[in-house]
Parts: sequence; C-alpha cells; structure tokens
Amino acid sequence: MFEELDALWRSSTIKPSFELVHVVLALFMFEENKEGIGRYRLQKELSIGSGTVKSLIKKLNEDLNFIKVLKEEKIIKGHILTKIGLEFVKKIKQKVPLIEVGDPSVIKEVIIKSEGKSSYFCLIRNSIDRITNGIEQRDAAIKIGGFGATCLLYDGKDLVFPSSSLSKNSIKPIVVRDNVFEYISSIIQKRGFQLKENDVIIIGIGKSPENARLAALNAALTLI
Repeated sequence: MFEELDALWRSSTIKPSFELVHVVLALFMFEENKEGIGRYRLQKELSIGSGTVKSLIKKLNEDLNFIKVLKEEKIIKGHILTKIGLEFVKKIKQKVPLIEVGDPSVIKEVIIKSEGKSSYFCLIRNSIDRITNGIEQRDAAIKIGGFGATCLLYDGKDLVFPSSSLSKNSIKPIVVRDNVFEYISSIIQKRGFQLKENDVIIIGIGKSPENARLAALNAALTLI
C-alpha cells in the first residue's frame, strides 16, 4: 500500500528524518482540515522539528502532488489534499478508518500505569490474523516516543486480549470488561462505524496527546 510513498525518502544528500507514521498522520490531518493547515500546527501535532516538517510538506507537494497551497484573496490559508492525495488517504482509511482520543480513566483496566498519561486508539479492519502477542505493536509505539500500546481483538462478540492465536485449540482468551467494550464501541458508533469480526483496537499511551496518537498509529501501521 505504501510503495507510492517511497519517493519521499529518496535523496542524493541527507535522507529525510520523518517516519512513515508522520507521513500518514500528516495526510490524515490534511484530510480533516479542509480549510487548510499550516506547518507550525503540523509541526506541533507530529512532534517533529521545523526543518523536518518543511521537508515533509515540500516532498508531499513536489514529489507526490498529494497536497497544494490553499489561498483566499492572496492570503495563504495552509495546505490541503489534492485529488490524488485524497484518493490515497481513502485507501489507508479503508484499513484504519478511525484514530480517536481515549479516556485513560475508562480504559485504565487494559493499559499499564495510565495515571497522568494520554491515550489514543485506532480501529484497524480485519487484522486479527496479523497479531501474535502484541509485542511488535508495543515496540512500534515505544520506537516513536510513546510509552507503549495495548492490542484488543474483536472476535465477533467480545474484545479480547491477544494470545498466540484465536484458534479453537488455543487457550481461552481473556475478555475485556463490558464497561471498556461499551466505551470503545460507543465512540466507534458515534463516528459512523461498527466493530466487525476480526477487527483490532490498538490503544497507544504517551506523555502527551500528540505522543499517544503517534504511538497508536505507528503500532497500527505494523498491521498493514
């Protein structure tokens, strides 16, 4: 899916320091902010430096034609997606349709040491078969600066913690309590989606909302 993005990291001098997760989150933000988004806000939301965000915007514009400048009466409002960029984002969102802020006070039962931390969760479609024990996703969250990630699998009835498999011969999985399941499913429904069998929920934890969102999304990208 992400082969189209390879050109972003091609350079005859220094390879850009942004990661795939920064690119995907930036595209999500351009899609959500149809009135334009500027590089200073993008820098804050992506937790990257000014030079890095300039490079990312330039490459998305010039190398891929994914974004363009929005002007109103000669005033630059920021960047928005082009038709090509929008089509690419639609493809990603078929797999990751939702990334949403979480309430640590509710989901504290499924994450470790939630006090004083921020959380986000992603919905990833039809990805149970790509999960083993959740360690790869936890490591991806930590790699991008988060504290970790928790994976929950929807078996068609309950949200359960991952085991080595969900086969009939495996140990009976641990089921998430009803209040957590109802909280997550209600947010998903409010955003116009439904949990489907074999979906995965990944909860990312970080020191700030920005860190938590990057942690959740970077973990989610391991499943695509």
